Amino acid sequence: VQLQASGGGLVQAGDSLRLSCTASGHSFSSYSKAWFRQAPGKEREFVAFLSVSGGRTSYADSVKGRFTISRGNAKNTVYLQMNSLVPEDTAVYYCAAQSGGGDYSNSRNWGYWGQGTQVTVSS
Repeated sequence: VQLQASGGGLVQAGDSLRLSCTASGHSFSSYSKAWFRQAPGKEREFVAFLSVSGGRTSYADSVKGRFTISRGNAKNTVYLQMNSLVPEDTAVYYCAAQSGGGDYSNSRNWGYWGQGTQVTVSS
């Protein structure tokens, strides 16, 4: 499956953004999905998880209550709605997909990655 992330940009603290990740090449509905992010000089970190069925989500503590992961009606797209953004959210955001299990917060367990989209939050 090929993933294409989009929707990043430069915003001010307190603003909102919605990231999109569109899949092609295989049925996206049979994969679990996630968003990770990587800030300069830091390791890639888990942001949000969506189960295959779409019935279970999980979030990093740093974004809980502000970010929401969801899938589109066409089921080949996953979104990350980001509200109340803070400068610490500045990073390149990556969408990921996997067909297996394991610790979803570990980036090594994800087999498919989008190219990343830059989110910059100014204070």
